[in-house]
Amino acid sequence: MQKYGTILVIDDNEAILTALRYCLAGTFERVMTLTSPESVVSLMGQEQVDIILLDMNFTLGVNSGQDGLFWLQAIRKHHPEVPVVLITAYADVSLAVRGLKRGAADFVTKPWDNDELVRKLKDVLDANDQVATLDEVEADHIRRALDRCHGNLTKAAELLGVTRQTLYNKMKKLQ
Repeated sequence: MQKYGTILVIDDNEAILTALRYCLAGTFERVMTLTSPESVVSLMGQEQVDIILLDMNFTLGVNSGQDGLFWLQAIRKHHPEVPVVLITAYADVSLAVRGLKRGAADFVTKPWDNDELVRKLKDVLDANDQVATLDEVEADHIRRALDRCHGNLTKAAELLGVTRQTLYNKMKKLQ
């Protein structure tokens, strides 16, 4: 069975981290853990992380989920391409909805079912690996060429190896 890349699990409970290391070791090539989200952004600048499993509560005695929502936004701001799955023992529908609206890929409650957790994480990663259509790839390539040429159609057409008229027609089709 092919393993997925690296997962970063952030939870302030060492027992939870240990359980998740064992649970996820068969699915991921690498399971990294943090007991606090304080260093997540700098860590992600140094390490390749494919997905994050983020606890919602880090302040002792506070179970509002605001800690998780704050760190979700920080992660999304600096690394929007990395999916974040939220996990909490104090779940309610409104907290899940707020997390999803702020960019979480999914939401898991503690205690979790190992098979269900692994399935959700795989589903999130598989959804991120969808193949772009040829039109999407071409549109992105044209946009990058235009950006590189500062909007100059003639230069962008040269860079792309097409005539100016062909580039213009392709751009018109994209609108």
